[in-house]
Amino acid sequence: MWFFARDPVRDFPFELSPEPPEGSPPGPWVLHRGRKKTTGSLVSIFVYDVKPGAEEQTQVAKAAFKRLKTLRHPNILAYIDGLETDKCLHVVTEAVTPLGVYLKARAEGGGLKELELSWGLHQIVKALSFLVNDCSLIHNNVCMAAVFVDRAGEWKLGGLDYMYSAQGNGGGPPHKGIPELEQYDPPELADGSGRAVREKWSADMWRLGCLIWEVFNGPLPRAAALRNPGKIPKSLVPHYCELVGANPKVRPNPARFLQNCRAPGGFMNNRFVETNLFLEEIQIKEPAEKQKFFQELSKSLDSFPEDFCRHKVLPQLLTAFEFGNAGAVVLTPLFKVGKFLNTEEYQQKIIPVVVKMFSSTDRAMRIRLLQQMEQFIQYLDEPTVNTQIFPHVVHGFLDTNPAIREQTVKSMLLLAPKLNETNLNVELMKHFARLQAKDEQGPIRCNTTVCLGKIGSHLSASTRHRVLTSAFSRATKDPFAPSRVAGVLGFAATHNLYSMNDCAHKILPVLCGLTVDPEKSVRDQAFKAIRSFLSKLESVSEDPTQLAEVEKDVHAASSPGMGGAAASWAGWAVTGVSSLTSKLIRAHPTAAPAETSVPQRPVPEGLPAPAPTPVPAMPTTSGHWETQEESKDTEEDSSAADRWDDEDWGSLEQEAESVLAQRDDWSTGNQASRAGQASNPGHRSQESDWSSWEAEGSWEQDWQEPSPPEPPPEGTRLASEYNWGGPEPSDRGDPFAALSVHREAGAQSRRDSWGDDNWEGLETESRQVKAELARKKREERRREMEAKRAEKKAVKGPMKLGTRKLD
Repeated sequence: MWFFARDPVRDFPFELSPEPPEGSPPGPWVLHRGRKKTTGSLVSIFVYDVKPGAEEQTQVAKAAFKRLKTLRHPNILAYIDGLETDKCLHVVTEAVTPLGVYLKARAEGGGLKELELSWGLHQIVKALSFLVNDCSLIHNNVCMAAVFVDRAGEWKLGGLDYMYSAQGNGGGPPHKGIPELEQYDPPELADGSGRAVREKWSADMWRLGCLIWEVFNGPLPRAAALRNPGKIPKSLVPHYCELVGANPKVRPNPARFLQNCRAPGGFMNNRFVETNLFLEEIQIKEPAEKQKFFQELSKSLDSFPEDFCRHKVLPQLLTAFEFGNAGAVVLTPLFKVGKFLNTEEYQQKIIPVVVKMFSSTDRAMRIRLLQQMEQFIQYLDEPTVNTQIFPHVVHGFLDTNPAIREQTVKSMLLLAPKLNETNLNVELMKHFARLQAKDEQGPIRCNTTVCLGKIGSHLSASTRHRVLTSAFSRATKDPFAPSRVAGVLGFAATHNLYSMNDCAHKILPVLCGLTVDPEKSVRDQAFKAIRSFLSKLESVSEDPTQLAEVEKDVHAASSPGMGGAAASWAGWAVTGVSSLTSKLIRAHPTAAPAETSVPQRPVPEGLPAPAPTPVPAMPTTSGHWETQEESKDTEEDSSAADRWDDEDWGSLEQEAESVLAQRDDWSTGNQASRAGQASNPGHRSQESDWSSWEAEGSWEQDWQEPSPPEPPPEGTRLASEYNWGGPEPSDRGDPFAALSVHREAGAQSRRDSWGDDNWEGLETESRQVKAELARKKREERRREMEAKRAEKKAVKGPMKLGTRKLD
């Protein structure tokens, strides 16, 4: 039986990269890139090939292998794995780049900043302090070739080949035999006289001075060049001169050198070094210190290196949120660092944290997430938005804090393109309807209208037809003037989504009413919108073939591209928590007043001014966008509620349509609606208002096609025949008196003059007529229901108690 020896190199869990070796330092080792076979993670592999006749070099390499394996320090090259055979040595470390190669690559992009150099040198000095003061070891090889840089820009001390003990056991320093390394030896070693009394760290501190010179000035040509500091910063020059002094006795200990450089005004006394030192000790810091640190971190991140932010700051931020209960303070620096990540890294590192944050009940975190959603929305996919984020965000619509409600409304502008059919056209519209109708904060009602206008193109065709006209019409009746402006601008921004029929019968009547609004800004926007819609109608009237082109978007499916025109149609009425909403809250810290006076439109001179109509500060309209213009009587016929199964709901809708069709003057209907709502604000349950979109009536019930107008009474002149410019003689009758709002058979023509007209009597008469009409309809309905029940009883027969129908 044959046994085959296993190849240890082949079984090694790491493999060398096919790329050529990086700039390997002078010495026996050759540096290769590599990766772990199982995970693919990047590593660096130092390879030494054993050659015959080089026993001394082999012993040095094996000693370095052992030292690196046993020494553990954040500023010393981190050992991962190793392989030792008769033919080679493999040492696997964290992925690093030689400092010389790193500086050359960064010089092509503008070079390293002083902040980065100060922290890099701080790390090397700290590693030397650990070796000399804690381990009593002399590195004996401090130079550019012995320093490496990891992916975060951290400097690591390597090159442990010629290390020896400072206590003398184990022999003296090993022989290097490499001229490139011997030029860094201090002068007291070069003459061999031993005349100067030196400290154990004296030689390494001289070599540190050589390293500092090379970092700022390039490769050291000869030792005499150290006399000229060159490009070394002025704040570092005094301490550098101590390192390269001829007297080894005065060279400072590494710990004291760090202390001197960290003094006020010193080279290493800056925000970058302080941030790194805090991050190294963040696990033992107090919660209050962590909070303060993260709050100030965002201001400094712009000046920090990108690699440092990605690979050192980001992991600490994620750890602080996951295990340190850092809360909302980590959000701002987290999203700032996220700008340096590519899409794949953002999905892996940031998005899981963001999704988890949305489920938090911390209000500070929720409002910061909403405010900064613009920074991460592009990385969220639609399933994540609809299943893990939107269900938590909608809770903000019901929050008692106005600032959170406000930010929740604004965030919908970013979330809407990613919402599915149900969330966008049903859930979101339900919350928007409630906010626009019932929120006590005028700016929030206004922003709801603004947001609806901006996301209108994303809605389905049926939802647009049902919602937009009614929503913007409601906004034009809001007591808050910016809300009325938003309603007008909403019509203008979504003009391509309405049919010509809707423009003429639904939109223009609403806009015309705003031309006498008390606020000039509302009137100005109303006139602009009217001219726009009229020109559109006129162009179609002149050329009917344009109708299909003009209405091409009316029944089109929702499309993100259609929102471009509405994206900038109006700014937010509130641009942040510190703006109008918060001002209103501070001005009125108590509950909103129960009533407020609606601005009255100007009254023609000579007429008695109508009394101000008080309306609730929180609108009492129903959960639908369209206003309920028909006031309902509080007493319902008890017989109509006896049996739900006998109700014919289809006929109820037809009845509503027939009642609405009899309205000739829509403005009178509005007055009756307001009066009915003010007299009976609690008629319907608040819960039933929001249970379903179709709970009461249909979306279109307020906007039925008007019945053909009856011909005016004989003797009535046209409007063009009336003398609008001059005063009307007092003996003439009122030309509009015959066009009474309610045309009924046998009605007498009113011949009062403008000054003697009793407007309050007209309004009272209108209400009485409406009440009489409603009573007749109820009586007619009751008789129909009784007839139906009698007919069913005759067919089925009376039901008996205690019996059961058998199958």
